[in-house]
Amino acid sequence: MNYCTEKNNRVYIHGEIVSEARYSHEVFGEGFYEFFVKVLRLSGQADVLPVTVSERIMTDDMKPGAELSALGQFRSYNKLEGGRSRLMLTVFVRELLPCPQGKNPNSIVLSGYICKPPVYRTTPFSREIADLLVAVNRSYNKSDYIPAIAWGRNARFVKNLAVGDKIALSGRIQSREYQKKREDGSFVTMTAYEVSVSKLAAFDDEAAFNIEEEFELYSPAAEHGAHEGHFREG
Repeated sequence: MNYCTEKNNRVYIHGEIVSEARYSHEVFGEGFYEFFVKVLRLSGQADVLPVTVSERIMTDDMKPGAELSALGQFRSYNKLEGGRSRLMLTVFVRELLPCPQGKNPNSIVLSGYICKPPVYRTTPFSREIADLLVAVNRSYNKSDYIPAIAWGRNARFVKNLAVGDKIALSGRIQSREYQKKREDGSFVTMTAYEVSVSKLAAFDDEAAFNIEEEFELYSPAAEHGAHEGHFREG
């Protein structure tokens, strides 16, 4: 497998912008903005995902109510909140697309390394679930730490993986609300972002594992008239 950032972390989303863009940060003089995009599931429910876009590819019509089709990566960064470091996640847009590209509006493929022991559990209705954290290499010697959740047979497979094992997976990015208890005993509603796994595989030989053949994702080679942005890493 050609182990590079273009293939080991690829996201396609299409949805409706549901918040105003706000300034996020600057890297080497280039500004980046954040907003939220609502992406429909096949069930009719929706995931509301954080999105980061460079000022170089921002357009005037990126406002609430507008549609966004984009290719990018699912990235993580640490943010200090109340004196504690919190893992934040965002869809980092690399290319804007002129129109929806396929039936699935929310697709992701990742390959990386297990960086925490997977947590396997069953629900009161005997549904099997496994949580895992995947370290995905990025350029400039950076890594993104992506939480994922597997179900059923995939959960049983994941529970036997060890820290350091290589893994490839595909699925969708989902948002999930949960209640967090504060020190004063009150509760606050928080939102978690994670990859809901549909397919996965562990592999020992990178050269023998072709992620393009294993998992289907919209291919940039099929684009016509995409708006490409040449910018630094955010």
